[in-house]
Amino acid sequence: MFKLIYTNSANQSIELYEAPYRLINVEGLGGTEVDVQTQKSPYQDGSTYVDSVLENKSIEIQIKITGNDESDLTINRRKISSIFSPNLGMGVLRFINDEGEKEIDVVVEAVPFFPDGSTNRQRTFQKALIHLQAPDPYWRDPLEVSRTLVAFAGTFSFPLRFPLRFGTRGDSEVLTNTGDVTTPVKINIQGPVEVPQVINETTGEYIRANVNLLGGDILHIDTNKNHKRVEIYRGNSVINAFGYLDRTSDLWSLVPGDNVIKYSANRGRRDGAVAIAWHNRYLGV
Repeated sequence: MFKLIYTNSANQSIELYEAPYRLINVEGLGGTEVDVQTQKSPYQDGSTYVDSVLENKSIEIQIKITGNDESDLTINRRKISSIFSPNLGMGVLRFINDEGEKEIDVVVEAVPFFPDGSTNRQRTFQKALIHLQAPDPYWRDPLEVSRTLVAFAGTFSFPLRFPLRFGTRGDSEVLTNTGDVTTPVKINIQGPVEVPQVINETTGEYIRANVNLLGGDILHIDTNKNHKRVEIYRGNSVINAFGYLDRTSDLWSLVPGDNVIKYSANRGRRDGAVAIAWHNRYLGV
């Protein structure tokens, strides 16, 4: 058995499991349609596969609302309409069973539907249909996983006649994505530091910022495709730092399984660190 808890943008929550909101049936928790993208050349037999992209996930929930009498039933039914209001925008649906919790961002696709007929509605019960849509079709763990990487060893200078600097790479760390698919990361790098770089050695991708961070500065990087960010937090100011990214940088994600991550820079304090956080993501529950 499992239960669902929905929380809207006004932070109002409702549990769908037992009376007065008994969960009857749910469709769409797992399956998501896929757009198979192909391209075709003139006179080509068939086509060439390019990519597979998941569509929005549609979730349909059927519940049975109960009440001690008609007045009580009306109050409970109004609560469903109020909490599942399409006007409130994005909410969060949580799936809970004996194995743990998963959650997904959803929008209400339509005002909850209350069907008529003696099998759907009587004096002390009313069945209802709730239609939700998840623009991001992946379920995720409610809590972010967070790791801190020890900083690089600093730069060394030698009394030579021409400019020359030697730096050593930082210690690598294995970050494990236990989800089904790649997942974006949030990276925070503390200053002072010069030209920080965070490398995913598993994929060969790296993020390098050609910037000198001052003491107290934090370089924040979010690689989520839906809201990519590269910003410097300096006191009460937020500075758009996309322009500091090296042109060969990739805003990488963690692939499923182990990822070897390394942090380095041209110069900085030895006790500096970079924090990386992510949500494990799943195709279904």
